[in-house]
Amino acid sequence: MLRDIITLIARFPSKIKPTGLIWALSALLLLPSLAQAQGVAIPNFWDPKAQLDRPDLPATRTIRFLVDDDFPPLHFPGLDGNPTGLSVELARAACERLGITCTIQVRRFDMLLDALNERQGDVVAAAIPVTADLRRRFAVTAPYFKIPARFAVRKDRNQPTPEAKALQGKTIGVVGGTAHEAFAKAFVTGTTLKPYPELAAAQAALKAGEIDYLFADGLGLALWIGGEEAGGCCDFSGGPYLESRFFGEGIGFITRAEDENLRRALDFALQQLWKEGKYAELYLRFFPISPF
Repeated sequence: MLRDIITLIARFPSKIKPTGLIWALSALLLLPSLAQAQGVAIPNFWDPKAQLDRPDLPATRTIRFLVDDDFPPLHFPGLDGNPTGLSVELARAACERLGITCTIQVRRFDMLLDALNERQGDVVAAAIPVTADLRRRFAVTAPYFKIPARFAVRKDRNQPTPEAKALQGKTIGVVGGTAHEAFAKAFVTGTTLKPYPELAAAQAALKAGEIDYLFADGLGLALWIGGEEAGGCCDFSGGPYLESRFFGEGIGFITRAEDENLRRALDFALQQLWKEGKYAELYLRFFPISPF
């Protein structure tokens, strides 16, 4: 399930052609700021100059959040069996910040939007990529998370930072059919691209030294780099790539289109959680190795 969702987010239509072969760094969109805490880069998706108003919500209303439990570290079962993860705990923190009562209900990932549409819940808090089609059907908050593209390397190979000249003649692994492959084909010239059928195979190739760099989704790479399978072999190199045309707009809380007041209240709460340090606290809990 995890790999399927990452692939969904990373998929890029092959019919769209880039306007020119410009080096990837010109399309590197770093976040407005990256806070540093305990050696972990914490992304900031909120404009510090924007001052959002807090809409009034009926005190008697209970907000029902719908989540999936199969996409760590955003949403998954905790040790007690209850759902947890960054998305889930942000939902709980937003409710506390707004002073409203909320419940968390688990649904299958492919049933979440249908359940929301059928009024079985009020908000989806799951890793559903924001697209134009989603915005036509539902209301979505500003993103509270994005899945960046990243380069990974073996620690013992002393590969240079992935810049235009440094990558000349290098072999770069990608997952075939993803946005990462499309991005690399468009912008990373003078290299040999080696596609793999899935991320696990590409990661194994990097660990075995069969490729110089791996360019893939940062979330999957972060989980692998910090896990047992990598065995401490590898690390990120360079910064995050967030070109929305390739890698999506991110992930936000989803409400029904007519529930605009609730959407605005959640946007307000998320911004306040960032300003007050709660977002950073939760991020550090679930991302000991940051994809950023």
